[in-house]
Formats: sequence, structure tokens, C-alpha cells
Amino acid sequence: MAAATRGSLRWMILVVAILAGCTKPAPPISTPSPPPVTVASASVKSVPVQLRAIGNVRVYATVAVRPRVSGELTAVHFKEGQFVQTGDKLFTIDPRPYQSSCEQAKAQLDRDLALLRGAELVLNRSRQLSGSASITADELDKLRTDVASAAATVTADRAVLRTAELQLGYTTIVSPIDGRTGNVLITPGNLLTANEVAALVVINQVTPISVAFSVPEQNLSAINDNMSQQGGKLPIAAVLRGDPTVLAGELTFVDNSVDPTTGTVQLKATFANLDRRLWPGQFVDVVLTLTERANSVTIPSAAIQEGQNGAYVFVVGPGNKAEMRQIRIAFITSEGEAIIEKGLRAGEVVVTDGHLRVSPGGEVSMKGIQKQ
Repeated sequence: MAAATRGSLRWMILVVAILAGCTKPAPPISTPSPPPVTVASASVKSVPVQLRAIGNVRVYATVAVRPRVSGELTAVHFKEGQFVQTGDKLFTIDPRPYQSSCEQAKAQLDRDLALLRGAELVLNRSRQLSGSASITADELDKLRTDVASAAATVTADRAVLRTAELQLGYTTIVSPIDGRTGNVLITPGNLLTANEVAALVVINQVTPISVAFSVPEQNLSAINDNMSQQGGKLPIAAVLRGDPTVLAGELTFVDNSVDPTTGTVQLKATFANLDRRLWPGQFVDVVLTLTERANSVTIPSAAIQEGQNGAYVFVVGPGNKAEMRQIRIAFITSEGEAIIEKGLRAGEVVVTDGHLRVSPGGEVSMKGIQKQ
């Protein structure tokens, strides 16, 4: 019995030994690889301080052309939509009645000039006889009065002639400004009345041209300060939607009051518009440059994260360790650059992509550098 027990024990020990030999050792604990991130270096450069708004293109000047004399319209000398220059002939009103008035006024002047010359001759002869008994002092005074009266009549005749010539000149209507004509609202053969309400044509001056826009009232002090420092004008750019061309102009007007309903102030810029890209009524994106901010630290805005304590970035330091750094942002440009007022130095490397897997103090793997 004891021998059987010892045999069973030996078999059990043998089985345990076999099982123990078949057991595999536990695998080693693997260390996760650092998360890959895209980074960028903080740089220092001069950055323009700009204001952006949506502007509306407006004509620089507009004129509604009306007749200054009455008469029949005999000719139209331009086509609708044509560009005209100052002094270009637009309309002709029948000049014949006014030519007759001029001729009549000139004839009246010639007649009164002859009477004046006759009165002056009589006066001169009478002066030579003033010492004799053939002419009295009263008669001499009367002759002087006749000469003065004839001279006054001539002066009045000249004024009438100038008025008649002016009326004749008004029968040819010319453009008072450079601009583009609109619809012709009357055709030859119609009878016109002087200074009638309906305009014959409206001319809009588009070279130069204005762009009006509004900015928040809190920007007014900076605008006025920089205008005074730069001779009263600030550079401004306009971009048409769908057209990459940047048009250069100058800020020329700041309204004298703030709109209390919107809290904005209206500004106007003037553009040469020599190529006539800007057209009245268009909406454009305007960029007003106030000044240049020198030695500004800039990073891509994609690097900025928002936390409970405000904006922060992950800075990659020695050993590729990520540091969570609080920053203060001055402003962000339309090109996606963040101007850092405090918290970063030039040359420091920040994470721009892959933030979700980054932990403060953890190691990262830099897979690429984002260029600014």
C-alpha cells in the first residue's frame, strides 16, 4: 500500500514538472511610441496692423444734365454708356432764335455806340466855344449829360449782348465732368424747357472713384492717430470678389460722428481706378493698414489651443518633451498668423497638428515642420 502511494506521488511530481516546463514566460511590457506631431518655429518680423471691412463702391461725382435754355432738341452727340470728358459735346438745342437775339443785341449796341460818338463830338466842339457868348454853361452841362446817358446806354447794350451770347452758348450742352453716361432720356425733336425737372442724361464720374465702409467706433482713435502721423492719409487695398487683383487707394474721409444705432463710423477711400475695375454699386473687401508692428513674434494660428486659463500652445523643448505654455495673443491676421504679445520667444518650436495625443511633459515625434 505504501509502495502504491509512493508511486502515485512520483507520477504527480512528474506531471507537475512537465506542466511547469510547458509554461511560457510573461511577455515584457511594451512602451508606447511618442505621438507624431507637426511643428513650426516662432519667427520675428514686421507685421502690418490692419482693419478689414466690406465696402461699397460709390461714384466720385454725379451730374444730372439739364437744359439751361428752352428750345427744340436737334442732336445728341454721344451714345448711351459712353465715356465722355469734360467739355465733350452732348446735346444741341436749336440755336437760331438765340442767334437772332444776338444779332439784334449787337445791332442795338452799334446804334448806341454811334449815338455816343456823335454826342462826344458835339461836346468837344462846344467846349471849344465855351468862352464865347454862343453857348451857355447850361447848354454845356446838358451836352455832358447827353454823353453820359449815351455811355450808360452802351454799357447796358453790352450787357444785353453778353446775355444773348451766353444764352446762345447754352444751346450746346457739354459734359461738366469726366465720366460715363447713362440712359438718354430724351430724343431729338422734343421741345425742352429751361431747367426742367427731368434730366437729359446722368453722368457718373468713375475715375477716380470712392469706396465707403464702416469700422467699429473703438478703432477711431487708432485711425485718427495714424492719419495725423502719416500726413492725413492711410493706405488701403480693395479686392473684388472673384478677382485676385489688389487695388491700391488712400483713406481720404472719416465721418464727423458715430452712428449711435450701430456703434460704427463711416470711412471713405479714393481709388484712381484708371482701369475701371471698380464699378458703382459693387461690394468689395477692403483692408486698411494703420501701421507696421515691428519685431513681432508670429506663429501659425493652428498652434493655438483654448483652455480654462485662456490660450496656450505646446512648446517642444529638449529631448522632444512637450511643454504646455500660456500665451497672450495681440491679434490674428487674415493669412492665419497669430501675433504673440507674451509667452513665446523667436525660434521656439510649437505643435501645430496632433495636439490631442500630446500631454504636458510627454515626448513627441516631430514628423514635419510647417512653414509660415
